[in-house]
Amino acid sequence: MKPNKPSLILFFLALLCTIIFDWTQQDVFATYAKAIILPAIFIYFLISSEFQIGKTEGGIFFCCFVGQVFDLMDIELGGVISFLVVYLLIVFIILREHERIQLTKRDVLPISIVVVFIVYLLISVLSIKLDSLDRFNFIYILYGVILSIMSYFCFVSYITKGTHITLLMSLMAVSYIFSDIFYIFNEYFSYSIVLVLIRDVTQILAYYFMVEYFLEKARIQNKPIQQ
Repeated sequence: MKPNKPSLILFFLALLCTIIFDWTQQDVFATYAKAIILPAIFIYFLISSEFQIGKTEGGIFFCCFVGQVFDLMDIELGGVISFLVVYLLIVFIILREHERIQLTKRDVLPISIVVVFIVYLLISVLSIKLDSLDRFNFIYILYGVILSIMSYFCFVSYITKGTHITLLMSLMAVSYIFSDIFYIFNEYFSYSIVLVLIRDVTQILAYYFMVEYFLEKARIQNKPIQQ
């Protein structure tokens, strides 16, 4: 077994346990399972990259850890600010390390659909969220805008290039979008086990696709990666 496999297996076992404990409403055990997620995927990343990690990627993992702690402690604003920084750093990586997007005429329609979809989601979800807030409106608006910008770059990169790395970027963006949407649904609507499951599973999968994106990016840049 490759050295990076045990941590990946632990990650998916923690995901499975999270689903089971969420479904049975064992909140304490679900919290323990969620606490394993990030350390497991972080160790998988470190071993796979032979302990080579950039400052930006390190900052992303740190903010994810902080955001996860705030989430487990049910401190909403702290989690929002932490993941706002995560999205900003991902946008920074995309702008810094990827080739400039070249649009063709055939790309106009699908990109237009993507833009309309993202704007619609942004307005719809923020209208739900802001109706229940008396303060911090600016932070939540900024959070939604940055997530939308990140998603735009990911989706457009996939539409124009269609490579494996852009697929991982898109899956990462989709997971983060659904995670945040169903987080808001859980806050706004009455308790639903289905909403909780979708929120937690998409959040955990977002970490996985993000790490796979980092590893694929490193492989393309000829850094040593264990397959």
